[in-house]
Amino acid sequence: MAVGWSRDGAVQDQIDATVESGVQLARSRLSDGESSTHCEECGVVIPDARRKAMPGVRFCVSCQSELEKGQKKTLTLFNRAGSKDSQLK
Repeated sequence: MAVGWSRDGAVQDQIDATVESGVQLARSRLSDGESSTHCEECGVVIPDARRKAMPGVRFCVSCQSELEKGQKKTLTLFNRAGSKDSQLK
């Protein structure tokens, strides 16, 4: 099905690219390697259960939460689809 100026299948290509971008972002945030025994930010001991559940962990739960809040603020998503109005400007 043709939609406007795009070729057939372009909408699905945009959806696939958006999903792939999300997967790459999530994988880039995963840590790997050996976990730290103490938080790199505050120095609190990281529990064994957390270190086993999350290989490569470097921060305690509270410091990790603060770090993730900051990452959400700086995250900018690219609008692949755009609107017709934004394309006319």
